[in-house]
Amino acid sequence: MLVVAYIGFGNSVCRYHLPYVERRKDTIKVKYIYRRVEDRIGDEERETWYPHITFTSDLDEVMNDQEVNLIVVNTPDGFHTYYTKMAIEHGKNCLCEKPFAKSVKEAKEVFDLAKEKGVVVMANQNRRFDADMRTVRKVIETGVLGELLEIESHYDYYRPSIANRKGLGMLYGLQVHPIDQIVGEFGTPDKVVCDCRSFDNLGNSDDYSDIDLYYGKMKAIIKTSFYVKLEYPRFIVHGRKGSFIMPQLGHQSALKSKPGPVEIQDYGMIYDNLYDVIFNHGQKVVADEEVLEVLRILEKATEVAKEAR
Repeated sequence: MLVVAYIGFGNSVCRYHLPYVERRKDTIKVKYIYRRVEDRIGDEERETWYPHITFTSDLDEVMNDQEVNLIVVNTPDGFHTYYTKMAIEHGKNCLCEKPFAKSVKEAKEVFDLAKEKGVVVMANQNRRFDADMRTVRKVIETGVLGELLEIESHYDYYRPSIANRKGLGMLYGLQVHPIDQIVGEFGTPDKVVCDCRSFDNLGNSDDYSDIDLYYGKMKAIIKTSFYVKLEYPRFIVHGRKGSFIMPQLGHQSALKSKPGPVEIQDYGMIYDNLYDVIFNHGQKVVADEEVLEVLRILEKATEVAKEAR
């Protein structure tokens, strides 16, 4: 059985993790959620939604519990590597939220350490299991479109308030999802071309991106913008025998918070895969090289955004 401890208790734990693992009581038990003392002040009510879980501010209690065999790192981005390495050093398998690390170099260090300690560490790229992505994948696998020539992915919003945002980091926090979906489906591209910038703060923000990944004859176009007001298709796929349009299905992040656990579409397949990897020596659904490739693309795209004029 997977005995899980979460590091952090942000909205994503309630929305994208706990609803799934609680449907898998035969294979998963959540034992702890670690929160810093300062994070719990004034936010104790949410803890009462999960009376079967031990909430603690004692990190040693979590790391030294021999029953815990999976740590899920769900902290702010800057602490991902710190807590992941800590978990590995304590002999724990680890699932780390995106972005997995701040750089390719950091990610390699984590993977090397996991190999040395003999534990499994994986990036939580759960958006591979979005309903729209799974539908596109199934259509492609049928071969009905013939040889693929172009796939266009859109992850857009209409938020003019983005004009007030200054600072990089949107690529790692948002665009990482559609980039990973393409890399996860098609692997390492032959060539990468990036147009990443901001309409409002050139050289200082990265809230618009148009990234092209080339795979032989096929091109994958990944676009994200905060100035798209129409309901653009989530995916458009063209092949020699036909085309396929996948409409937007919406996403859980658009829902307003409500008291109590949130019921959402099941992304729990990533936990199913971890169970298989840890106990049956299966293959990781999010491979190490895919994580490194996504980070390479993000590093390149960020440099392009910095140089935008």
